[in-house]
Amino acid sequence: MAIETPNWSDTTADDIERGVERAIRSAERLAEELVSVPDGRRNVENTLGPLDEISNLLSITSGHYGFLSQVATDPDLRAVAHDQEEKLSVFSAGLGFREDIDRALKALAARAEIEALPDDARRLLEFAQRDYRRNGLDLPKTTRDELQRLQERLVGLGIQFRKNIDNYEDHIEVERNRLAGLPDSYVDRLRTVNQQGTTKYRVGLDYPELHPFLESAHDPELRRQLFHKNHNKAADVNVDLLEEALGVRASMAKLLGYESWAAYGLEIKMARSVDAVMSFLVDLEARLQPKRSTDLARLAEQQQRLTGDRHPVDIADWRYLTNQLVQDQYQVDQFEVASYFPLDAVLDGMFRIYEELVGVRFEARPDMVPTAWHDDVRPFDIVDPQSGEEIARFYMDLYPRPGKFGHAAAFTLRGGRQLSSDQYQRPISAIVANFTKPTETSPSLLRHTEVVTLFHEFGHILHQTLTRSRYTRFSGTRVERDFVEAPSQMLEHWCWQPQMLQRFSRHVETGDPLPSSLIERMAQAKHASSAIATLRQVYFSRLDLAYHTDTERSTDDIARELHPITGFDFPEDTHFQAGFGHLFGYDAGYYGYLWSRVFGDDMFTRFETPGASVPSVGGEYRRHILEPGGTADADQLIHRFLGREPNADAFLRELGLAHDDA
Repeated sequence: MAIETPNWSDTTADDIERGVERAIRSAERLAEELVSVPDGRRNVENTLGPLDEISNLLSITSGHYGFLSQVATDPDLRAVAHDQEEKLSVFSAGLGFREDIDRALKALAARAEIEALPDDARRLLEFAQRDYRRNGLDLPKTTRDELQRLQERLVGLGIQFRKNIDNYEDHIEVERNRLAGLPDSYVDRLRTVNQQGTTKYRVGLDYPELHPFLESAHDPELRRQLFHKNHNKAADVNVDLLEEALGVRASMAKLLGYESWAAYGLEIKMARSVDAVMSFLVDLEARLQPKRSTDLARLAEQQQRLTGDRHPVDIADWRYLTNQLVQDQYQVDQFEVASYFPLDAVLDGMFRIYEELVGVRFEARPDMVPTAWHDDVRPFDIVDPQSGEEIARFYMDLYPRPGKFGHAAAFTLRGGRQLSSDQYQRPISAIVANFTKPTETSPSLLRHTEVVTLFHEFGHILHQTLTRSRYTRFSGTRVERDFVEAPSQMLEHWCWQPQMLQRFSRHVETGDPLPSSLIERMAQAKHASSAIATLRQVYFSRLDLAYHTDTERSTDDIARELHPITGFDFPEDTHFQAGFGHLFGYDAGYYGYLWSRVFGDDMFTRFETPGASVPSVGGEYRRHILEPGGTADADQLIHRFLGREPNADAFLRELGLAHDDA
């Protein structure tokens, strides 16, 4: 049976408004059916079934209509999609405050035979009851009403914050002679403007322009200009929105009886407590400080060799100096490396590796392009190689364009769930990224960091589409937020394995794979500035945690106070937090990127065990990690896959820290 997917290309503003309204009415009917069941007749099918159906309905509606707020070309259509996504989110939040649904769940839980329920059904009931408790349903009605009002305001603030980031544009305009250090292939793709007869090149804040410039442009003044512009993204509006949102969250936490929003959020994550996260981050910072000093000293020496400047390294220069260091001492040039990674070659190789890993086949579906949201989008089916059955579909939207989501992410457009005893709802997902777009004369060449990003995000696609959860609530990546990155972080390791690299690298001119000697030098250079890079992540994690535990001070003051973690002076007149999109969605949870990396690095050691094969270990990875989704706690999933308790040894090695030094 073919996979039915929406026709995004023909979706109009009226379609979005009608579709969202239709979904809300259907969800209301399902809710009324749920609460109308007499308590004595309650069972999984008539109580948990409608609840999960509502969740599925809202998720599908968001994937069809709300998703267009991130990817639609027409700004008016994006605006309508934003508004309707907010309406859908407010409605969904409102369901979480319904006393009658809470009473129905309690009535179901009171039935003696509940102990005989399957594990996933019992878990669904426990989680649903937990949600209502955490929404304050055990509190007085006046408190619940205030919580609902605050929650609805928080939804609106989050959508506006993200919209401001995605719609924000800024740039520098420079003459050709000030683009030294950047190859012609980069310069030729830049937009140009004519100013009084002089051609100037416009460098913006999209990743394919921003990162290569900060890493390779020789002009320090221009690097600092662009760095500061990026650190002031949407600052004129988003600082106020963020501080209001932090106040709303703090008020909600207080009403619910929690010390802080961080304490509230961490209750349902792997870490469980603020103290556990702080201990992890402070310990990691201490372990990294000696190497940070070494990293900074090496960059200072590099700076002095290049410029004669003995001043401390500026934060805007660390990427450039690291890149120069890697070129000089390891003979690794990112643009030379990129010539071995044409996007199509990387995709072909990645698909072959992942096909072997999880036992599926990826089939291009060019016939589906006309129904996608943009002509650049590439649709694929995931097919079972034995039966030929279509398991799922995913879309790849890989190039930047105005108003599009500005980072790289995997979006669930339709989750998996059991429809009947012999029918499963086939998932649909999308990768949205911002790699360099090919032209008629030159292909899209990925820097190695972009290759890693692609492998990572496709790991999320596997997690979302190979799920076998019965319920939407536990489908795919619906796991603890501080574990969700681990399965994908594990797969980043393929981008450093010599045998794997040679399978998906192909020189743009000669077709040769990446030379072994260059791979070896890349591995040697891997730890250059690794402490600096990781401590920036520690800083962002501490910043996020502090914002959600201390609301007495301004976000600027906290950003300045914690900045010494990075080892650099604070960049004056910047407001990085305004463009820090993870403060909505990952609020009080950004530490999860580092926390989950411990488990991702440890899980990859299964592939390094003597005698291990990719298909056999990959089969266990699929069975124990991907398919269960959130049907069990993350620590249980990890233990089943590893066959032991996890440890941080591999994580520390990946940071360039010997275990003995830890």
